[in-house]
Amino acid sequence: MSTLYIVATPIGNLKDITYRALEILQQVDYILCEDTRITGKLLNHYDLKKSLISFNEFNEDLKLENAINDLKHNKSVALVSDAGSPLISDPGYKLVRDCISKGIKVEVIPGPAASIAALTVSGLPPDKFLFLGYLPKKQGKRKNVLKSLSIVLKTAQDNKMKFTVIVYESPYRLLGLLSDIQDIFGDIEIVICRELTKLHEEVRREKISKAIEHFSKTLPKGEFTLLF
Repeated sequence: MSTLYIVATPIGNLKDITYRALEILQQVDYILCEDTRITGKLLNHYDLKKSLISFNEFNEDLKLENAINDLKHNKSVALVSDAGSPLISDPGYKLVRDCISKGIKVEVIPGPAASIAALTVSGLPPDKFLFLGYLPKKQGKRKNVLKSLSIVLKTAQDNKMKFTVIVYESPYRLLGLLSDIQDIFGDIEIVICRELTKLHEEVRREKISKAIEHFSKTLPKGEFTLLF
Protein backbone atom coordinates (compact mmCIF):
# COMPACT_ATOMS: atom_id res chain seq x y z
CA MET A 1 0.00 0.00 0.00
CA SER A 2 1.35 3.44 -0.93
CA THR A 3 2.34 5.53 2.08
CA LEU A 4 3.99 8.87 2.70
CA TYR A 5 6.32 8.47 5.67
CA ILE A 6 7.27 11.57 7.66
CA VAL A 7 10.68 10.55 9.01
CA ALA A 8 12.55 12.46 11.70
CA THR A 9 16.34 12.50 11.32
CA PRO A 10 19.14 13.59 13.71
CA ILE A 11 19.53 17.29 14.50
CA GLY A 12 23.27 16.83 14.77
CA ASN A 13 24.66 13.58 16.10
CA LEU A 14 24.05 10.91 13.45
CA LYS A 15 23.56 8.27 16.14
CA ASP A 16 20.31 9.96 17.17
CA ILE A 17 18.12 8.07 14.73
CA THR A 18 15.70 5.25 15.46
CA TYR A 19 15.90 1.70 14.14
CA ARG A 20 12.47 2.17 12.67
CA ALA A 21 13.53 5.31 10.78
CA LEU A 22 16.45 3.44 9.21
CA GLU A 23 14.16 0.56 8.32
CA ILE A 24 11.66 2.84 6.58
CA LEU A 25 14.37 4.74 4.72
CA GLN A 26 15.64 1.41 3.41
CA GLN A 27 12.19 0.21 2.36
CA VAL A 28 10.71 3.21 0.53
CA ASP A 29 10.98 3.70 -3.23
CA TYR A 30 12.71 7.04 -2.78
CA ILE A 31 13.32 9.90 -0.31
CA LEU A 32 12.23 13.52 -0.61
CA CYS A 33 14.76 15.74 1.16
CA GLU A 34 15.68 19.41 1.45
CA ASP A 35 19.32 19.00 0.45
CA THR A 36 20.47 15.76 -1.20
CA ARG A 37 24.03 16.37 0.02
CA ILE A 38 23.02 16.55 3.69
CA THR A 39 20.69 13.55 3.55
CA GLY A 40 23.28 11.73 1.47
CA LYS A 41 25.74 11.97 4.36
CA LEU A 42 23.23 10.33 6.68
CA LEU A 43 22.52 7.51 4.24
CA ASN A 44 26.23 6.94 3.57
CA HIS A 45 26.88 6.77 7.32
CA TYR A 46 24.44 3.84 7.56
CA ASP A 47 25.34 2.37 4.16
CA LEU A 48 21.86 2.93 2.74
CA LYS A 49 21.50 3.10 -1.03
CA LYS A 50 18.40 5.05 -1.96
CA SER A 51 17.30 7.55 -4.59
CA LEU A 52 17.12 11.11 -3.25
CA ILE A 53 14.93 13.84 -4.73
CA SER A 54 15.28 17.48 -3.74
CA PHE A 55 12.14 18.85 -2.07
CA ASN A 56 12.55 22.30 -0.53
CA GLU A 57 10.91 25.70 -0.20
CA PHE A 58 12.05 26.69 -3.70
CA ASN A 59 10.71 23.69 -5.64
CA GLU A 60 7.99 22.29 -3.36
CA ASP A 61 5.11 23.26 -5.65
CA LEU A 62 6.84 21.76 -8.69
CA LYS A 63 7.78 18.47 -7.02
CA LEU A 64 4.51 18.00 -5.13
CA GLU A 65 2.47 16.81 -8.13
CA ASN A 66 5.06 14.18 -9.09
CA ALA A 67 5.16 12.85 -5.54
CA ILE A 68 1.36 12.63 -5.39
CA ASN A 69 1.25 10.80 -8.70
CA ASP A 70 3.85 8.29 -7.52
CA LEU A 71 1.94 7.70 -4.30
CA LYS A 72 -1.25 7.16 -6.30
CA HIS A 73 0.60 4.48 -8.29
CA ASN A 74 1.40 2.44 -5.21
CA LYS A 75 4.86 3.81 -4.48
CA SER A 76 6.01 4.55 -0.96
CA VAL A 77 7.88 7.78 -0.25
CA ALA A 78 9.79 9.13 2.75
CA LEU A 79 9.93 12.84 3.52
CA VAL A 80 12.85 14.11 5.59
CA SER A 81 14.25 17.54 6.43
CA ASP A 82 17.91 18.47 6.75
CA ALA A 83 17.64 17.87 10.48
CA GLY A 84 14.97 16.94 12.99
CA SER A 85 11.26 16.43 12.43
CA PRO A 86 9.95 17.39 8.95
CA LEU A 87 7.44 20.25 8.59
CA ILE A 88 8.68 22.02 11.74
CA SER A 89 9.77 25.32 10.12
CA ASP A 90 10.50 23.22 7.00
CA PRO A 91 8.55 22.39 3.80
CA GLY A 92 6.16 19.45 3.58
CA TYR A 93 2.83 20.73 4.89
CA LYS A 94 1.31 21.05 1.40
CA LEU A 95 2.32 17.49 0.53
CA VAL A 96 0.83 16.07 3.72
CA ARG A 97 -2.35 18.06 3.25
CA ASP A 98 -2.76 16.86 -0.35
CA CYS A 99 -2.14 13.25 0.63
CA ILE A 100 -4.81 13.44 3.31
CA SER A 101 -7.32 15.05 0.94
CA LYS A 102 -6.70 12.31 -1.65
CA GLY A 103 -6.96 9.44 0.80
CA ILE A 104 -3.24 8.58 0.67
CA LYS A 105 -1.92 7.09 3.90
CA VAL A 106 0.42 9.32 5.89
CA GLU A 107 2.51 7.81 8.68
CA VAL A 108 4.90 9.55 11.05
CA ILE A 109 8.20 8.10 12.24
CA PRO A 110 8.89 10.30 15.28
CA GLY A 111 12.28 11.37 16.50
CA PRO A 112 14.46 14.40 17.25
CA ALA A 113 13.23 18.01 17.22
CA ALA A 114 15.50 20.91 18.18
CA SER A 115 12.64 22.77 19.87
CA ILE A 116 11.83 19.92 22.27
CA ALA A 117 15.49 19.09 22.89
CA ALA A 118 16.14 22.73 23.80
CA LEU A 119 13.08 22.90 26.03
CA THR A 120 14.08 19.85 28.06
CA VAL A 121 17.62 21.11 28.67
CA SER A 122 16.70 24.77 29.23
CA GLY A 123 15.62 24.58 32.84
CA LEU A 124 12.51 26.62 31.97
CA PRO A 125 8.97 25.34 32.71
CA PRO A 126 8.20 22.67 30.08
CA ASP A 127 4.55 21.97 30.89
CA LYS A 128 3.22 24.82 28.72
CA PHE A 129 5.13 26.28 25.78
CA LEU A 130 4.58 28.36 22.65
CA PHE A 131 6.68 27.47 19.60
CA LEU A 132 6.95 30.28 17.03
CA GLY A 133 9.56 28.86 14.66
CA TYR A 134 11.45 31.59 12.78
CA LEU A 135 10.19 35.12 13.36
CA PRO A 136 9.95 37.55 10.40
CA LYS A 137 13.26 38.64 8.91
CA LYS A 138 12.32 42.32 8.76
CA GLN A 139 12.71 44.10 12.08
CA GLY A 140 9.42 45.97 11.89
CA LYS A 141 7.35 42.83 11.38
CA ARG A 142 9.44 40.93 13.93
CA LYS A 143 8.82 43.61 16.57
CA ASN A 144 5.09 43.56 15.85
CA VAL A 145 5.02 39.82 16.54
CA LEU A 146 6.96 40.31 19.78
CA LYS A 147 4.68 43.16 20.88
CA SER A 148 1.63 40.97 20.29
CA LEU A 149 3.35 38.20 22.21
CA SER A 150 4.03 40.52 25.16
CA ILE A 151 0.29 41.19 25.43
CA VAL A 152 -0.45 37.47 25.39
CA LEU A 153 2.19 36.79 28.03
CA LYS A 154 0.87 39.53 30.32
CA THR A 155 -2.64 38.10 30.02
CA ALA A 156 -1.29 34.60 30.68
CA GLN A 157 0.53 35.80 33.79
CA ASP A 158 -2.61 37.47 35.14
CA ASN A 159 -4.44 34.17 34.76
CA LYS A 160 -1.50 32.24 36.21
CA MET A 161 -0.90 30.38 32.93
CA LYS A 162 2.75 31.17 32.31
CA PHE A 163 4.44 29.42 29.41
CA THR A 164 7.85 29.19 27.78
CA VAL A 165 8.40 30.76 24.35
CA ILE A 166 10.61 28.94 21.83
CA VAL A 167 11.96 30.46 18.61
CA TYR A 168 14.56 29.50 16.01
CA GLU A 169 17.08 31.93 14.57
CA SER A 170 20.01 31.97 12.18
CA PRO A 171 23.42 33.26 13.29
CA TYR A 172 23.08 36.25 10.93
CA ARG A 173 19.99 37.66 12.67
CA LEU A 174 20.68 36.52 16.23
CA LEU A 175 21.86 39.87 17.60
CA GLY A 176 18.95 41.67 15.97
CA LEU A 177 16.45 39.31 17.54
CA LEU A 178 18.08 39.55 20.98
CA SER A 179 17.98 43.35 20.80
CA ASP A 180 14.31 43.33 19.80
CA ILE A 181 13.39 40.98 22.65
CA GLN A 182 15.27 43.21 25.09
CA ASP A 183 13.51 46.34 23.78
CA ILE A 184 10.07 44.81 24.32
CA PHE A 185 10.50 42.54 27.34
CA GLY A 186 13.40 44.21 29.12
CA ASP A 187 16.60 42.54 30.32
CA ILE A 188 14.94 39.18 31.00
CA GLU A 189 16.54 35.81 31.49
CA ILE A 190 16.96 33.88 28.25
CA VAL A 191 18.28 30.46 27.27
CA ILE A 192 20.23 30.16 24.02
CA CYS A 193 20.95 26.71 22.62
CA ARG A 194 23.46 26.38 19.81
CA GLU A 195 24.40 23.33 17.73
CA LEU A 196 22.49 20.88 19.94
CA THR A 197 23.90 17.30 19.96
CA LYS A 198 26.88 18.41 17.86
CA LEU A 199 30.55 18.65 18.82
CA HIS A 200 30.36 22.34 19.72
CA GLU A 201 27.01 22.22 21.52
CA GLU A 202 26.44 25.24 23.74
CA VAL A 203 23.65 26.15 26.17
CA ARG A 204 23.77 29.65 27.64
CA ARG A 205 21.44 30.71 30.47
CA GLU A 206 21.76 34.43 31.20
CA LYS A 207 20.31 37.92 30.95
CA ILE A 208 19.77 39.15 27.40
CA SER A 209 22.27 41.97 27.98
CA LYS A 210 24.96 39.39 28.76
CA ALA A 211 24.05 37.37 25.67
CA ILE A 212 24.25 40.47 23.46
CA GLU A 213 27.61 41.36 24.96
CA HIS A 214 28.92 37.84 24.34
CA PHE A 215 27.74 37.49 20.75
CA SER A 216 28.86 41.03 19.89
CA LYS A 217 32.42 39.90 20.63
CA THR A 218 32.12 36.35 19.26
CA LEU A 219 30.71 35.88 15.76
CA PRO A 220 27.60 33.69 16.11
CA LYS A 221 27.93 30.34 14.32
CA GLY A 222 25.54 27.44 13.90
CA GLU A 223 21.80 27.08 14.38
CA PHE A 224 20.17 28.71 17.40
CA THR A 225 17.10 27.94 19.52
CA LEU A 226 16.06 30.68 21.95
CA LEU A 227 13.78 30.22 24.95
CA PHE A 228 12.37 32.72 27.43
